[in-house]
Amino acid sequence: MVSGIGDFAVRSKDAKQQVFFSYKSIEDRIPQDHPIRTLKVLVDDILARLSPEFDRLYSHTGRPSIPPEQLLRALLVQIFFSVRSERQLVEQLNYNMMFRWFVGLNLDDDIWNATTFTKNRDRLLEGEVSERFFAEVLATAKKQGLVSQEHFTVDGTIIEAWASHKSFQRKEESGDDDDNTPSGDGGSRKNPDVNYKGQKRKNDTHESKTDPDARLCRKSQRTGAQLGYMGHALMENRNGLVVDVRVTHAAGKAEQMAAASMASAIKGKHRVTLGGDKGYDSDELLGELRDMGVTPHIAKNDHERRTSSIDNRTTRHDGYDVSQKKRKLVEQIFGWGKTVGCLRKVKHRGLDLVKSITTLNMAAYNLIRIRNLMRA
Repeated sequence: MVSGIGDFAVRSKDAKQQVFFSYKSIEDRIPQDHPIRTLKVLVDDILARLSPEFDRLYSHTGRPSIPPEQLLRALLVQIFFSVRSERQLVEQLNYNMMFRWFVGLNLDDDIWNATTFTKNRDRLLEGEVSERFFAEVLATAKKQGLVSQEHFTVDGTIIEAWASHKSFQRKEESGDDDDNTPSGDGGSRKNPDVNYKGQKRKNDTHESKTDPDARLCRKSQRTGAQLGYMGHALMENRNGLVVDVRVTHAAGKAEQMAAASMASAIKGKHRVTLGGDKGYDSDELLGELRDMGVTPHIAKNDHERRTSSIDNRTTRHDGYDVSQKKRKLVEQIFGWGKTVGCLRKVKHRGLDLVKSITTLNMAAYNLIRIRNLMRA
């Protein structure tokens, strides 16, 4: 006999019978202090405001689709809980009660198959729903006084595309006569090994056959090239919330052009500041910002035999030092998107879909920030 057990309790039977009815709902099984509850309240309120938009997007006749509210909640679950694929998401919706509760499914509701989910997801994201959802999330933050209207920071990152180097092949209309067909080096018939060593591949003459919108790019000279897009985020400095997000082709001046575009979209007649890392230190961008009435608080890039475009007129003010400290917050945005969210390597093809899923990731980030600020 095991000491301390047999003397005080009767052993219960290991019953195998299934319970067909339960007096507890899924709602009762979610802890009252679970952080997902606050997120659901925020999301449900936003989706209620978007309901008229959904009515305009969908036809009143034809085959019923997945409700857009459930579809958006499912995509947010995938982002919040780092579910790596939609097939795995659909699988977990079958047995994860908390996922079902958040999406709005009962225990007896059938789960969609992955193909149906993907088709409905593409149809929804093509309707600019992500942008409208992001705008409503931002409106919620503004209503609670969480958004600064004066001080901002910009950042950009490479978002790896769902395409391999093998798909980056010569354009059919390219006039280059050099034969850059990769040499084979074994492998299977459908997926042969190729060797690009010594061959020049450029975006002007080559494109990905898998995702033609992706571009060959690299973050710096020390990193390898990859097919991807450029993601851009504009953050307000008070609480680190994303107020604008863009996705562009990966090009040499993509970050600076996006920064100027987002700065010009800031509403209001008051003077604002814009912080950024050394990559934004250029005469052209700073000239554009000053013409807009935006004070550039860009980090100085005065090494490697170059002179920074930021001079003492800007750095002598205390606000410049504050902006440099706040600038570190913007690194968390894409860091979160790539470690928790779905931005390390997007499983969507085409600039429009990548922009939509990136915007939805930024909306999810803002929701978590708002929840944390409400609890503080």
